[in-house]
Amino acid sequence: MEEKKLDLNTIIGFVLIFGILIWIMYQNQPTQKELNEKAKQEQVKTVDKAQEVKTQEIAATTIDSTVSDSAQTAKLKGVLGNFAYSATLPSAKENFTTIQNQLVILKIANKGGYIVDAQLKKFKRSNKKDSKELVALIKDNNANLNIKLQTQDNHSLDTKNLFFEPTLTNSGEDKILTMRLKAGPNSYLEYKYVLKANDYMLDFDISSKGLNNIVNTSKPLDLEWSMKTLKNERSVSYENRYVELRYDQDGKKDYLGLGNDVTETVNKVSYIGFKQHLFTSILVTDKPFEKAELYSNNLVADDKIDTLFTKQFKSKVPLASQNGEINQKMHWYYGPTDYKTLNAYNKNLEDIVPLGWGIFGWINRYMFIPLYGFLSMFISQGWAIILFTILIKLAMSPMTYKSFLSQAKMKVLRPEIAELGEKFQKDPMKKQQETMKLYNKAGVNPMAGCVPALLQMPVFYALFQFFPSLVSLRHQGFLWADDLASFDSVLKLPFHIPGYGSHVSLFPILASIAIFFYMKMTTGDQQMAAPQQEGMPDMGKIMKVMIYVSPLMMLFFFNSNGSGLSLYYFISNVLTIGIMLVIKNYIVDDAKIHAQIQENKLKEPKKQGKFQRKLQEVMEQAEAQKALDKKK
Repeated sequence: MEEKKLDLNTIIGFVLIFGILIWIMYQNQPTQKELNEKAKQEQVKTVDKAQEVKTQEIAATTIDSTVSDSAQTAKLKGVLGNFAYSATLPSAKENFTTIQNQLVILKIANKGGYIVDAQLKKFKRSNKKDSKELVALIKDNNANLNIKLQTQDNHSLDTKNLFFEPTLTNSGEDKILTMRLKAGPNSYLEYKYVLKANDYMLDFDISSKGLNNIVNTSKPLDLEWSMKTLKNERSVSYENRYVELRYDQDGKKDYLGLGNDVTETVNKVSYIGFKQHLFTSILVTDKPFEKAELYSNNLVADDKIDTLFTKQFKSKVPLASQNGEINQKMHWYYGPTDYKTLNAYNKNLEDIVPLGWGIFGWINRYMFIPLYGFLSMFISQGWAIILFTILIKLAMSPMTYKSFLSQAKMKVLRPEIAELGEKFQKDPMKKQQETMKLYNKAGVNPMAGCVPALLQMPVFYALFQFFPSLVSLRHQGFLWADDLASFDSVLKLPFHIPGYGSHVSLFPILASIAIFFYMKMTTGDQQMAAPQQEGMPDMGKIMKVMIYVSPLMMLFFFNSNGSGLSLYYFISNVLTIGIMLVIKNYIVDDAKIHAQIQENKLKEPKKQGKFQRKLQEVMEQAEAQKALDKKK
């Protein structure tokens, strides 16, 4: 039989596909115009900051002994209105108050009254054993909190620029910090922080007293919360893939798009989360915000240069008030993006973990998370992944068996199908009809091999979402990999390969090799089983090319991914190869299958399934129409 070779059209097609992939990789690179625009924005921010500092120098001026109290107060009031009172207090200076428990360290500034540093005690930024730098969600002014005030005497003020007076008390193990922005002895805006023991979440209340005659409350006061999310992992591009703004809108979970300058206004919001892949900052409210204005912007235009921040998030929400006074009870969460930890709060915060939608999320929540969590209680993370993979492959082995058995049946029927092809060479429709009759008579369903593969797809996708969401893999080593949540680099390259990176990861290489041999085995059997149909694409040629394309795609895509996922795919494909060899050599017998098919032919043909019956009807109608056309 003449060997089928790749024709010119096929080669051109794959060259075009490869060209499109290269174009996609480069299309998101910033143009010079975008870089210039970004530089202009930074310049504007610098000017604004200088103006703000100038204002603060005036606001922070304490009473000078050489100037009378009345003169000093008049000077401050010209800038701050009624809130000039706050600038004359001893707290009107750059001081900080630190509260902490067993899990978090929070530093709150007098200026602005908000958290300026949030560190997690259980997590280190670097995986080096001697490293003492903790993961920080907030530091170096990457986040701020502000309420814009319009006073009755026509002063527009930002609370982030004003000084609060701190008072720290303890109630058992709880740390209670009140921060008051005073407009007089009995008039103030208050932030109240309550940090409990062994908790990533703290209570946060905003209230006011005696401000209804000082602040214009004809419109709701807006709380503005913004953050430039910090890079905390090794690969900024991989981490940035999972950084997103998530929120709960009237019980429905959603997220903001991952592009540049994305805005959205939503109603009835119960929480807003600035998710940083494996860590998250969340603002939760007891009474849903009537609306929220949300903003997201990607800050990683070039992963070789933009290595400090990942995204810029902003949110603006109206504060609840009654009789002109503010009263909003909320909570802050600063901690890991861990499903079990977030689920324990019973506020639907676990939906921030991207486990997939529909059946994919269901599989992860109710099957994979409990199973993997149980295994990792007794063994290390690397061995837990291997044992987890073995259990999944064993559970799916009946599907693998059915798929392989269907291929074997098709392979046995191939000579008879070839005979039909020769017999009805000039009548493709008749050939197809006779082929379907042969399948029915032999008790073979040509679609039987596809169904098991389709049933495995939800599991495949669920696992693709599952491993990147596991905080427990972070800084856990296995074999040569020192961090299963990051790539397992074994060689640093002196150059950068677009789409691949400047390092070589070993687990993706092993997984690609395993995929190559797996596809070599399966595509060989499929080509033997499936005859070429006239007028249809030559699947044999396509599968031959895919044998090499699929491992190459795996190699490029997973080189900067977490090594835990690559380890899973490597073990999974090795196990699949082993299971198929056992099925082929010890379970499925071609001679017995052939004998069974011949025996089936002697029996009464099975009733056709709905799909086969419909297909038969379509072919018969086409044949009748063809005969009618010939008569005309």
